[in-house]
Amino acid sequence: MIYCANPAAQFHSHQAEIEAAIRRVLSGNRYILGPEVEALEQEFAAYIGTSSAIGVANGTDAIELSLRALGLGRGDEVITVSHTAVATVAAIEAASATPVLVDVVPGYYTLDPSQLEEVLTTRTRAVIAVHLYGHPADLDVIGAFCSKHKLALVEDTSQAHGSRWRGKRLGSIGHIGCFSCYPTKNLGGIGDGGLVVTNDPQLATNVRMLREYGWRERYISEIPGRNSRLDELQAAILRVKLRHLDSDNAKRRNLAAHYDKLLQDLPLELPQTREGAEHVYHLYVVTSEDRASLVANLNKHNIFPGIHYPVPVHLQAAYAQRVTTALNMGVTEALAKEVLSLPLYPEFPNEDLFRVSKVIEDFFGQSKGRNAKQ
Repeated sequence: MIYCANPAAQFHSHQAEIEAAIRRVLSGNRYILGPEVEALEQEFAAYIGTSSAIGVANGTDAIELSLRALGLGRGDEVITVSHTAVATVAAIEAASATPVLVDVVPGYYTLDPSQLEEVLTTRTRAVIAVHLYGHPADLDVIGAFCSKHKLALVEDTSQAHGSRWRGKRLGSIGHIGCFSCYPTKNLGGIGDGGLVVTNDPQLATNVRMLREYGWRERYISEIPGRNSRLDELQAAILRVKLRHLDSDNAKRRNLAAHYDKLLQDLPLELPQTREGAEHVYHLYVVTSEDRASLVANLNKHNIFPGIHYPVPVHLQAAYAQRVTTALNMGVTEALAKEVLSLPLYPEFPNEDLFRVSKVIEDFFGQSKGRNAKQ
């Protein structure tokens, strides 16, 4: 069986270090917001290039608490994309704000800046730039728009740990950056976790207070907060994996280069990288007009790719009648019918990658043969 992701493989590749980290926590007497969380926060901030990092319970909370730390709430609008994990939009609503969704640009699948002016209103307070699949959004244009209209720029970096835009780590460029540490992410725990980064000391203080009942002093709630604490076990595991993140991302890029070479002559649109961007290939996403048949054929050979994402957020039952969108969502709606995430993770064996590529090549060869006979 070949799956789109295999988080257990990363555990086995770093098993000795991870087990030592877990034993260290178990033999201590702090299991929530202790020395491991503090150390991870310092190390992650240094890695990203921000003055602060704050550990939270998951990536959705990272976005929600970031919006609340910025002072957003009921009546405020936040612009983001519909072609994203639903968590991005769920977090906006969890912060009591209103999501406004725009399309993505072809090829890169990130926010289309040309639609920002169209959806801008007097209630717009922030833009969430989603760095999808490991590829940066165009932060130059999006950032200029936010500066012009005095909006907060929030980076959803949940799929792009370690990626850079014009030499700077993603998460350090906007007002605040949000990361998920779900097990399949480039920096993933063995369980849930999230991180928020910022260079603004007040925003950092706000997030720290919001993640634990609004406390600055224990048991004294100065603002309405809630429980979104990162536990010591996950922090210890993430500290191990952070040390290997750059090398693991290099392995992802190497595997992606193999796919590029093997699939370049097939009727697929392969991942692209815009000028100034560094891709870290959280997912290797292709598009195919014959996706359903291709997936069925892969499954027949015990290969199970992913689809990220099968239904745009604005067309899902929970949101279809409630969210505002740009007039033209054509790219997003077309992508939902065509995107396919091929298996890729740092430990993915070359022989499995070649097998996946050969099955795809054979599929299109057979399809070509069938079409020629018609």
